[in-house]
Amino acid sequence: MATPPSYLVPYPQRGSVLADEELEAITEVLRSDVPLSGGVYREAFEQRFREMIGARHALSVTSGTVALSLAVALLGLRPGDELIVTPQTYKATIQPLLDYPVTVRFCDVDPLTLNADPASIEALVTERTKAILLVHYGGLPADMDRIMDIARRHGILVVEDCAHALGSRYRDRRPGALADIGCFSFHTSKNITTLGEGGMVTMHNAEHGDAWAVRLDRMRSNDSDADYVPAGLRIGDRQDAPPWMLHAGNSYTHDCVELRSSGTNATLPEPSAAVGIVQLNRLDRLVKRRRENAARITDVLRAFPFVEPVTESGDVVNAYHLYTFFLDPAVGVTRDTVVERLGQLGVQLQLRYFPLHLLPEWRARGHRFGECPAAEEVWFRRQVNVPCQPSLSDQQVNHLLEALHTVLTEVERTAG
Repeated sequence: MATPPSYLVPYPQRGSVLADEELEAITEVLRSDVPLSGGVYREAFEQRFREMIGARHALSVTSGTVALSLAVALLGLRPGDELIVTPQTYKATIQPLLDYPVTVRFCDVDPLTLNADPASIEALVTERTKAILLVHYGGLPADMDRIMDIARRHGILVVEDCAHALGSRYRDRRPGALADIGCFSFHTSKNITTLGEGGMVTMHNAEHGDAWAVRLDRMRSNDSDADYVPAGLRIGDRQDAPPWMLHAGNSYTHDCVELRSSGTNATLPEPSAAVGIVQLNRLDRLVKRRRENAARITDVLRAFPFVEPVTESGDVVNAYHLYTFFLDPAVGVTRDTVVERLGQLGVQLQLRYFPLHLLPEWRARGHRFGECPAAEEVWFRRQVNVPCQPSLSDQQVNHLLEALHTVLTEVERTAG
């Protein structure tokens, strides 16, 4: 059996950097008498996050996947509803939709950004379209003004998956406050982490946001997503709940008139929230390092006309959760050859992400190859992702640049 290669530039196992401040924050929590399952640190983290994003509400949960699942629950999906989704994202973005009797339509992507293509979205809109689910791929915000214009004209809700986009900007605004609902991940690979897992749901819809925040707080706290009214007849004809019924809540005094779904326990623990506060304070420095690494990579790639990197326009700031570039197939060397050669030179790569409409569970729903031509062409033939995480040392970044230059020079010579 061949020995696995030793990578000088590893694929990021951690997308953030943890230091003494995080240890001090955890120690402070453990030495206090606050309940570890949620309280003052969680509330402070949510307030800080809400103010930074500029959203009406921000509620933390245990993971980005849970955030997306709860966000979908807020949409009020019914049989026959249709949703337009991007195929170029992690499966968690749309995975909750497998539990609903709805029609999922995959839009295509812009081949230069891998974000949802607004023209493709509009072509899929019908009178049954309930919502759009998109991602800010790699940290580059999608074309949200065009997408939100489509959504508002047709009365469609928009959920933005911001798992890559913490630290990004879109025309002086931040992802998470660009649509109706935003979902963030604090997984160990993301731009900040809350001890390996964590998430946040932001709500910026003026009409529904306040009610959504109440519903989501119930769901994450093990309460049902339901509507309650004062009880007409109190249980046992008692007028007041006994004082020892500390957790009785409205179960004694109210009746349920509409039940939408059961709840879950998804409250972010206090140590995680305390670390999240420290990580938010460090976010600008972490993103600055990502952008510095990305700029150096781009400088190398610019010397090769058969390579096109994902960059940014003047009114958009890319947080570079992922660094992506595209290889022109006409050069005569396959993308797979380039990826394999970089691996031989000590650069560990993963290509993010396999087109979702081609996953087995979505093919079981009737989706097929050819549905999203641009996404398929890019992923199977052109796309390369290379590391740019802030934990890379200067030596590792230098090695990455040298490897890229070596491999692309070999491609250029082969083409010549």
